[in-house]
Amino acid sequence: QNDGRLRLSRQGVIFKNSKTGKVDNIQASELAEGVWRRVALGHGLKLLTKNGHVYKYDGFRESEFDKLSDFFKAHYRLELAEKDLCVKGWNWGTVRFGGQLLSFDIGEQPVFEIPLSNVSQCTTGKNEVTLEFHQNDDAEVSLMEVRFYVPPTQEDGVDPVEAFAQNVLSKADVIQATGDAICIFRELQCLTPRGRYDIRIYPTFLHLHGKTFDYKIPYTTVLRLFLLPHKDQRQMFFVISLDPPIKQGQTRYHFLILLFSKDEDISLTLNMNEEEVEKRFEGRLTKNMSGSLYEMVSRVMKALVNRKITVPGNFQGHSGAQCITCSYKASSGLLYPLERGFIYVHKPPVHIRFDEISFVNFARGTTTTRSFDFEIETKQGTQYTFSSIEREEYGKLFDFVNAKKLNIKNRGLKEGMKQSYDEYADSDEDQHDAYLERMKEEGKIREENANDSSDGSGEETDESFNPGEEDDDVAEEFDSNASASSSSGDGDSDRDEKKPAKKAKIVKDRKPRKKQLESKKGKDPNAPKRPMSAYMLWLNANREKIKSDHPGISITDLSKKAGELWKAMSKEKKEEWDRKAEDARRDYEKAMKEYSVGSKSESSKTDRSKKKKKKQEKQMKGKVEKKGAASKSLSSAKSPAKNMSESFKSKEFVSSDESSSGESKKE
Repeated sequence: QNDGRLRLSRQGVIFKNSKTGKVDNIQASELAEGVWRRVALGHGLKLLTKNGHVYKYDGFRESEFDKLSDFFKAHYRLELAEKDLCVKGWNWGTVRFGGQLLSFDIGEQPVFEIPLSNVSQCTTGKNEVTLEFHQNDDAEVSLMEVRFYVPPTQEDGVDPVEAFAQNVLSKADVIQATGDAICIFRELQCLTPRGRYDIRIYPTFLHLHGKTFDYKIPYTTVLRLFLLPHKDQRQMFFVISLDPPIKQGQTRYHFLILLFSKDEDISLTLNMNEEEVEKRFEGRLTKNMSGSLYEMVSRVMKALVNRKITVPGNFQGHSGAQCITCSYKASSGLLYPLERGFIYVHKPPVHIRFDEISFVNFARGTTTTRSFDFEIETKQGTQYTFSSIEREEYGKLFDFVNAKKLNIKNRGLKEGMKQSYDEYADSDEDQHDAYLERMKEEGKIREENANDSSDGSGEETDESFNPGEEDDDVAEEFDSNASASSSSGDGDSDRDEKKPAKKAKIVKDRKPRKKQLESKKGKDPNAPKRPMSAYMLWLNANREKIKSDHPGISITDLSKKAGELWKAMSKEKKEEWDRKAEDARRDYEKAMKEYSVGSKSESSKTDRSKKKKKKQEKQMKGKVEKKGAASKSLSSAKSPAKNMSESFKSKEFVSSDESSSGESKKE
């Protein structure tokens, strides 16, 4: 039913289930028969033991028969018989019961076999027997029911249907509550399945009786027992791992989790006499026991299931507890690091063994930096993410994982990132970048052009004001002298009169920057062309040669190839191109000097015409301002003062007014 590893040794056959970790150990002395046959998945091996148990393993190759046959002869003294299944397709034949196996045969060849341990229910009807099976959760499709028609016989006193059913029930895994329970635990709190249940302990199974559902759990389905202390140190979890799980509709419960309070005590009396208790349990239980409820339940289960109880190991978290608070999927719970695995309770419960872990990973929390995530990936590819773990737990959990020698995925990640960054940095320094060289050359040329234009514009002293800059300049002036211009409502008119003089001053201060911007905007087509770098000179001279050596090469590949060739070139050859670049630079500087002298003479003519035009504009503005001042004085004389605040004028106001009027008269 499940994948695993099969090991053959002189002592016997050992099979370990990869999913559950359950181990089947068959001693060599117990083997009674070995059968080799062809099955759906290659070839299979069927082993029958002397006590009637049947074990089937498939997935073998045909070529492995000789090796297995020789091994069985040498060590087990068994002949590995070859038997083929009947494929006629008939649906009538003979049913044979052998040990734990029901075999449907046609002639001497078996058609199919049914392990009776998989039968969950057997019902009879008129000339008919119906077998129901435990569902296999690992298979996509599983057999749930088989019906056999049993023809009537002439023999008196023997009902063939009942005889068939009795043979099935004698070996089937059908739970029948016969006799009295050994003991009963009342109203225990169960987390999965949720509710309060009475647990009746029978010799071969335990019965969970609730208000809505009943479950019968055979002890053979119990894989492991766990006793885990809660983080609050006042409660205990008792976890029972089941395979196959119990079912409630379509829901499967692989774990039965009971929650106990440490304060609950119980006095327990077993429904057996002392001799039976001593004979069956060999001192592990007594007829009368008392103690904590969780201790009594775990002690009884350990004795009946005959399995060890797993408790937390040496791990101790930041708060001193043996577990870590975290979230799995949408629910919060507790993660317990054990000696051989991890277990998470309670919704949904998860148990992960160390031997099935591929690696673990510590990841930064998605919502806050005060927590982190702990990720586990199994060898089957299943990933479990336990999130919202407090940052203080990191050191303890990391030391535990490291001590258990689990593979940590992101170990040394920072060092790896630093190393890769250094490697890239070294390669960038060594490799020639043609685009970078070109940008450096253009930057140098821009700086030279800017210096030349600023030198030429330094002789100019006048510039017309820019309306776009007017608001910023005036605002700065009046913010600094707010007390001199805001004493009264009439200050606005005087502020308007002051604006022209102050504008001219501020525009002069900002003039060189504007001139520099104008020089950058326009590019003279008659200006000398900037010189090329040594690399660009070499590339222009060798471009056609590279194209001929690599026909069909793209432009980007050509530049990459050129960079590689330039990098591999010797210093002597590079010096030759450096000299050519230096000569071109000198010629360019000489041409720029001649060009700048010619441009200055032309600019002086244009400047004189500009100055003349500006002078005329200023005269026109002065006339307009005089007319405005005269009209304002007439209007102020006609309108009487309404109150003292409007008619009163401070000394500063009068002096500033007079000075402004005096300046207008001088103009």
